[in-house]
Amino acid sequence: MKLQTFLPLVTYADPNSESAVANAVAVSKFLNADLHVLALEPDIPKVSNALSNLVLNLPEKIQEAERRCAQIGSSLLDAATKQGADEALTVHTSARKANPILFSDVGAQSARYHDITLMGWAADNPGVRTLAEGILFGSGRPTVLISETTALEPIDHIAIAWDGSRVAARAVADARPFLERASAISVITVFGEKPLNDQDAGDRLAESLRHAGLNASFSATRAEGVPIGEALQAHAAEIGAKMLVMGGFGHSRFRDFVLGGATAGVLTQLQMPVLLSH
Repeated sequence: MKLQTFLPLVTYADPNSESAVANAVAVSKFLNADLHVLALEPDIPKVSNALSNLVLNLPEKIQEAERRCAQIGSSLLDAATKQGADEALTVHTSARKANPILFSDVGAQSARYHDITLMGWAADNPGVRTLAEGILFGSGRPTVLISETTALEPIDHIAIAWDGSRVAARAVADARPFLERASAISVITVFGEKPLNDQDAGDRLAESLRHAGLNASFSATRAEGVPIGEALQAHAAEIGAKMLVMGGFGHSRFRDFVLGGATAGVLTQLQMPVLLSH
């Protein structure tokens, strides 16, 4: 059974960059997966009143915005097709129009039909952030956030943020395709941030992974007064990890997202690719 990766692309109002495509192609090749790319284009609700037509000329502005986004989407899909062909990678492309406020719902629904979602990440892009949160909490699939502003390095060393919780265990299971291909795995537990029911949980997970034939070890760190998301990524980078695997803590209610401290910290300042699972 071949893995199927999914790359959703925002075209409105601030679009994803082409680096999101390049990174998704690279990760899909690493996983030996087929890549499915979806460009989300706006179907902006029409405004019908005399003032908007005569003074503001909104209908024409809406049409122009939709045309511009369609061109951006087409360009990104063309880039995915070309880059996939260059890497002998199977790439499927499609575009879908939707009200921009429904992009996250459409993205989450589409992600359910694929194994792993790959997202180009820009913390200062509200559309990308909303889409990522919607997919993370609504798709039931793991989501890998990859910064659009830093170069993607080979994913040969993977760090796992581990506290023995259910969502952390789910993340480890969802990360299996990456873990099986890694040359080294580091299980990280952050002490001093919150009470841990099992002080030896990290050692136990590393041992379990070694029993499965993986090169895993345990590495502890302390928060030392810094946000846990920052502490996790800093320690992962210090020990040479190229990706962080962690549970996505939080829930959504009426489209207002409430995130746990570690997840919020990672989303605010992404320093390496992060696989989140909820």
